[in-house]
Amino acid sequence: MVSTPEPADWDEAEHVVSDAYFPHTLTPLARGSEPHVNVRSLQLGPLRLARIGWGAEVAVDSDHPGAYAVNIPLSGHIESVAAGREVSSAQGQASVFRPDTAARITRWTEDCEIVGVKLDRDYLDREMHRILGRPDLGLPDQVDLTSEAGQSWMALLQSVVEQLRADEGLWRNPLVADQLSGALTSAFVLAVMPNAGAGTAARPRIVKRVLDRIHEDPAQPWTTADMADLAGVSVRRLQEGFREYLGVCPRDYLLDLRLERIHEELAAGDPATTSVTDVALRWGMTHTGRFAAAYRRKYGVAPSATLRG
Repeated sequence: MVSTPEPADWDEAEHVVSDAYFPHTLTPLARGSEPHVNVRSLQLGPLRLARIGWGAEVAVDSDHPGAYAVNIPLSGHIESVAAGREVSSAQGQASVFRPDTAARITRWTEDCEIVGVKLDRDYLDREMHRILGRPDLGLPDQVDLTSEAGQSWMALLQSVVEQLRADEGLWRNPLVADQLSGALTSAFVLAVMPNAGAGTAARPRIVKRVLDRIHEDPAQPWTTADMADLAGVSVRRLQEGFREYLGVCPRDYLLDLRLERIHEELAAGDPATTSVTDVALRWGMTHTGRFAAAYRRKYGVAPSATLRG
């Protein structure tokens, strides 16, 4: 992990930690206090790991642009407010902050040092969908790491950090970084949501048949009746199957899939030659107003913002 020299003042401390983890606004809570910051960070594919201690009691405000933050106290505790919900986390727990959502750590105690895990939003959403088969799920506001699965994940996290520290040249290889980040992410999802994917492996044939077909061609003007015909069941039976095994109705699943494809194309597109409307139409989104609203709900920004990078 990359270590950073101790900052000379609070402005420099804010700048250093912003570069290492998330951009934020820092407020010292004790009058006349001075920073004694310990910061180390490591980029691992779509993950960033950071170990942060301020050496003083502070408050931190951040929108966590584009990524989830999982803050794990190794000592002390953090108290936070996000979306009207209050969370206090100490050892054995982790506070989770959602992407592009204003959050405030109202009290980061003087003795608190955390391991922070920054998870790219799109990457984690895809992994949760792949592992759990549930595009409707989100991470909880707080994670219990005292469970057997939580302790196993923490052990894996610590072993990866130690391994990377021993051979930093190895993790710079993209293949190695992807494998390690994938292992950490999969283990994290299974640890914090152990029951969310129950039954996923046993999806009925009617659901799998429809999923396979719409993944092949999500731009086709699918209706729920079309999907039911493909599965050879009634619309009601198909809807029951999707809700039971995926937690959403067929139309919502299709919408989420189309938004993923559109997002990928916009993120890779050239604003000079790519039109948001053309991309949306190409993936079957014929109502531009509803598309824009759904895209903002899923990704937190307008489609045009993704295209502009």
